[in-house]
Amino acid sequence: MTDALKRLSDEGVAIWLDDLSRKRITSGNLAELIDQSHVVGVTTNPSIFQKAISGGDGYEAQLADLAARKVTVDEAIRMITTADVRDAADILRPVFDATDGQDGRVSIEVDPRLAHNTAATVAEAKQLAWLVDRPNTLIKIPATKAGLPAIADVIGKGISVNVTLIFSLERYRAVMDAYLTGLEQAKAAGLDLSLIHSVASFFVSRVDTEIDKRLDAVGTDEAKALRGKAALANARLAYQAYEEVFSSDRWAALEKAGANKQRPLWASTGVKDPAYKDTLYVDDLVAPNTVNTMPEATLEATADHGRITGDTVRGTYEQAKAELDAIAKAGISYDEVVQLLEDEGVDKFEQSWNDLLKSTEAELKRLAPEA
Repeated sequence: MTDALKRLSDEGVAIWLDDLSRKRITSGNLAELIDQSHVVGVTTNPSIFQKAISGGDGYEAQLADLAARKVTVDEAIRMITTADVRDAADILRPVFDATDGQDGRVSIEVDPRLAHNTAATVAEAKQLAWLVDRPNTLIKIPATKAGLPAIADVIGKGISVNVTLIFSLERYRAVMDAYLTGLEQAKAAGLDLSLIHSVASFFVSRVDTEIDKRLDAVGTDEAKALRGKAALANARLAYQAYEEVFSSDRWAALEKAGANKQRPLWASTGVKDPAYKDTLYVDDLVAPNTVNTMPEATLEATADHGRITGDTVRGTYEQAKAELDAIAKAGISYDEVVQLLEDEGVDKFEQSWNDLLKSTEAELKRLAPEA
C-alpha cells in the first residue's frame, strides 16, 4: 500500500500531513500514519483548526474548563490549538530526534489578522514558540511584504519558521533572502545555527485554478492547451531559484557555521480540477530536499496509485519558463495572478479565524456555568 510513499521518501521528499485534529491525536491515527505511511511532519492553518474545533470532537471538556475560567475567546483558541500542536509534536518527537531536527515538525500559524503588521507578527511568533514549548515546532509566518522582515527577525532570535502563502518567484527569492538575513543575525548574536530550521511553503494548486480560469476565458485552442501547466512550471522554477540561492557564496559562509538549508515545501497539493490526476502535484514535483504536505485524500491517493519515477523537477526549467512565457503571451498577467492569490490566501485564513472565533465564543457561552 505504501510503496509509492516509500519511493517518494527515498527520493528525498519528506511527506507531511496537511491536517490536525484532537481526534486524530487521541485515536492513534497520527501515530499510525507516521508508522505506516511515511508521514514525518504535520502542518496546520487557520482553516484546518476551524474545521477541527467546529467539528467539536474531543474539545468539549477543555472548552468547559475554559468557560468556567471565563477566558476570552482569543485566549481559548490559543489554548486549544497550542495543546493540539504540543501533543502532535510529542508524537513526532522520535522522528525529530532520528532526523537531527529536520523532520518530526509541527507547524502553527500566527494570527492571520496580523499578516500586514511586522511587529505584531514577531511578538505573536515569540509567544507561540513559548506557549507550545517544543523544539520541533515551526511557527508559520505569511510571506506578505510585512511578513518578510518578521521572518528575518524571528529566525534571528533562533525560532524555526515555516514561511507560508508563497505564490510568486520574486517573493520566494525575497523569502530566502529574509531567511539568510535572519541566520546572519542569529550568528552575530552567538546562537547555534544548527538548531534553526525553516521551510518555505510554495503554494501549487491555486495557481492552476486561477490561471486555468483565465485561459478558459481567452478561449483559443492555444490557451486551452496551456491548462494545468502553470502551477508545476511555477513550482519547478522555484526549485531552480532554491538551487541558485543555496549554492551561493553567501550561503556557503552560513553553512560553514552550521546552518541548515531552508527546504522548499509544496503546499496546496490537493488537486482542485477533477480533469487532472489526483496525484499530479506529488508525482510531478519530486526533487531532493523538499517537503510535500498533503491532505489525507492526496496521501491516500499517492499510496494507492502514485507514480513516483524519480526526479521530476531538475531538467525541466527551460520547459517551465517556456510555459509561463506562453501564458503571458496569451494575455494573462503573472504578477496580477500571484498578488490576487496572496490577497485571497490571507483573506481566507482571516475568514476561517473569524469563523472559529464566532463558533468558539458560542460554545464558551453554551458551556458557561450558570451564575
